Amino acid sequence: QVQLAESGGGLVQAGGSLRLSCAASGRTPSRYNMGWFRQAPGKKREVVAKIRWSGVSTYYADSVKGRFTIARDNAKNTVSLQMNSLKPEDTAVYYCAIWSTGWGDPDYWGQGTEVTVSS
Repeated sequence: QVQLAESGGGLVQAGGSLRLSCAASGRTPSRYNMGWFRQAPGKKREVVAKIRWSGVSTYYADSVKGRFTIARDNAKNTVSLQMNSLKPEDTAVYYCAIWSTGWGDPDYWGQGTEVTVSS
């Protein structure tokens, strides 16, 4: 089994920054893609950012482009999400996820970390 542990959520004012981190442990796949999703109250879970095993290829939702940056450290089995210029609409529970292969449904999920952006 694979365990994902997120950290770094909290309360921040609009325009502020937060950095989320996620550490993978257990029987992690040999090469895996990682990413972040979020789910706001009353809304569906949506992908925020994704990054390939190599770290070279990334994807960002249009709503966060230019404000969020995803990065990974394969030696430490971690992925981070630097969130700048936060907006109230970024308020959500953020989940870390792992894909063993490809970009279908993630194979593993973290428990989530809450981010609240006040106006």
